[in-house]
Amino acid sequence: MTSATGDRVTTVRAFNRFYTGVIGVLREGLLGTPHSLTEARVLFELAQREPTDAADLRRSLDIDAGYLSRVLARFRTDGLATRERSAKDGRRQVIRLTEQGRVAFETLDARSADEIRGLLARLSDEDQRRLVGAMEVIREVLGGCPRRGAYVLRPLRPGDLGWVVHRHGVLYAEEYGWDETFEVLVARIVADYADHRDPRRENAWIADVNGEPAGCVFCMKKNERTAQLRILLVEPGARGMGIGARLVEECIRFAKRAGYEELILWTNDVLEHARRIYQRAGFELVDEEPHHSFGHDLGGQHWSRKL
Repeated sequence: MTSATGDRVTTVRAFNRFYTGVIGVLREGLLGTPHSLTEARVLFELAQREPTDAADLRRSLDIDAGYLSRVLARFRTDGLATRERSAKDGRRQVIRLTEQGRVAFETLDARSADEIRGLLARLSDEDQRRLVGAMEVIREVLGGCPRRGAYVLRPLRPGDLGWVVHRHGVLYAEEYGWDETFEVLVARIVADYADHRDPRRENAWIADVNGEPAGCVFCMKKNERTAQLRILLVEPGARGMGIGARLVEECIRFAKRAGYEELILWTNDVLEHARRIYQRAGFELVDEEPHHSFGHDLGGQHWSRKL
């Protein structure tokens, strides 16, 4: 096991210990009730779909059949659930919550909601968005949940310029092996935008996914008739959502409204996905030139689109 893998294992285990403490699942009774975490999950599933086939319940919870049988036996003893043979298939068991069982579920459900509401209340709105976004990522990565297709385009706000520089430096180093001179180039572009921006003719956008930046693009003035699309980026985890195409579309719309006649851009031939976005948006390749930059031999490309 590599040191990086070992560090990640340690981090995940530390998070598990921390979060189980935060939500109190190690206490003898969950949320001040006589029920364990497993029993609460069974109550939740039974409340969502009644009547419930015992075999389906076991599969959905991924729980040992003997353990589930003991939980259900306790529920019957405590008057929380009934268990009977299916009228359609005598080999199968059907589970139903009793009225007392539904009251037990509603108590747990209300207390759980109150506890999480109290947890969120201690956080700022920004931290709430970060927390929920991180939880969505955990579900997507570990649970194979479909990635949410919703994103929001917005103007820059404090902190975004630093994010743009940082993420360009990190991602291009990871994906293409480019050195720090590329990050320096992006920093210069961003600084030039911040120092000399003409609000009527220059703009930039951030794409947010789950409240976190996931993409960016800048529209900057080249000369009176020509605008330049610069530093388009989409985070790996947000690719496939149409963010890159939408950012380019917004840049084109702005350039038209600002009165430019042409929109140009410079890219490199290794950036295949970006080039496909530009082509679909109506850009045409003007010329190519080899160059050595960012620690590599590259093929620079100039693209143009009439507005």
